[in-house]
Amino acid sequence: MPVSWHSRSLRRELLGWLLLPLAAVVAFNVWTTYRNARQTADLVTDRMLLASARMIAENVRESDGIFQAPIPPAALEMFASEDRDRVIYRVNGPRGELLAGYPETLPPPRQPSGFQHVYFTGTHRGEAVYAVALSQPVVSTRGGEALVVVGQTLRGHDRLVKSLWLKTLRDEVLLVAVAGLLALFGLHRGLAPLLRLRDEVRRRDPHALEPLDTTPVQTELRPLVLALNEALAQVERQVAAQRRFIANAAHQLRTPLTLLKAQIGVGKRGSDVAAAHEALTGIGTTVEGMTRLSNQLLSLARAEQGSTLLHREKVDFNAICREAVENLAIMAMERDIDLGFDGAPAALPVSGHATLLRELATNLIENALRYTPKGGTVTVRLRAAGGARVALRVEDNGPGIPAEEREKVFERFYRRLTSGVEGTGLGLAVVKEIVASHEGTVTLQDRVPSPGLAVLVLLPAFDG
Repeated sequence: MPVSWHSRSLRRELLGWLLLPLAAVVAFNVWTTYRNARQTADLVTDRMLLASARMIAENVRESDGIFQAPIPPAALEMFASEDRDRVIYRVNGPRGELLAGYPETLPPPRQPSGFQHVYFTGTHRGEAVYAVALSQPVVSTRGGEALVVVGQTLRGHDRLVKSLWLKTLRDEVLLVAVAGLLALFGLHRGLAPLLRLRDEVRRRDPHALEPLDTTPVQTELRPLVLALNEALAQVERQVAAQRRFIANAAHQLRTPLTLLKAQIGVGKRGSDVAAAHEALTGIGTTVEGMTRLSNQLLSLARAEQGSTLLHREKVDFNAICREAVENLAIMAMERDIDLGFDGAPAALPVSGHATLLRELATNLIENALRYTPKGGTVTVRLRAAGGARVALRVEDNGPGIPAEEREKVFERFYRRLTSGVEGTGLGLAVVKEIVASHEGTVTLQDRVPSPGLAVLVLLPAFDG
């Protein structure tokens, strides 16, 4: 199957989440490094300018009433570098007269006094200059202070900043590259179990639904494997349910089909209308039984899908049970049975499948009518129970079911030999599956007063 270029890659996403924060940290480090490099270069330049200005200021003196400012060579040699920065200076006497230097040297923004110094920037002959102005008291009969200004172009300063910053930038980029390679290696090793799991799933036989082994799987992958195992278990349950349905249908339909074929043969061989009518009556009874059996098998198969696959909606269980009682009223009259319904005063909503819930109520009431003797009573009661549940109770005054057989009657195709009632043996099995698919419970109890049987079904109420 071709892979789309736009498909998402877990490896790329993890690598991105690793490298993007690292890149952000590196960018921050580069910015702080540039700032630190600039501060370092500024500090070096400040110290050089101030040292040069102080060396010049210390040589300012008065001789024969004349102020002099000889410039010591060391004051200017300290600026010597391969960058060939231009150094400018100016010395003014106490009365502002120029004692040495360049008259066009920039004036400071404010006049310092008493050994104070002021750093400032400006331009000289179209080039940026950084300078310091220093006030130096002069020992003389007239007193006063000399002003020394020393400035330097910024070529050396900028080269120092660039040198310090590029070295750090190189180290940071190398760090990101090494971290990326290590992250790729780590991701390859970390994703290896996931790839092995993928290969194991691909190699499995399509019919093999056994759960995957969770022992060699890391903790982070164990929920994924458990989810796969749950999905496999659901598929296995569905496949098993289909197989059971096919086996049950084949087993249960074989006998009525054989009987139907025999009845048709008898009807064909009959020589009078009475025999043909008897054969047709038998055929009708057999077809009716097959129809009921087919409906129960379909209901059983639908209920076996389980609660996770069942389409649910808000339904009024009180109305469903009343409808089931009304539909079976004719059957109750034919058997001379008093069928009563004691419903709730208001709607009882549950979250469920309306058709299956209707089949649940119909099976319970029909079973009670079949096993209740002529002249008996069947009562259907519906109430809201505690714990946000709805309780359906179907009582009859028939022979009941012994306690030792109450679990067996929920098995498929189990029929009590002593009951004397014909049936498919699927009624209570269907009820059990429907109740289970709706996350409810069903129990068999003795009717009070005895004799008789009471079937109690508890279903969760609608909580929406």
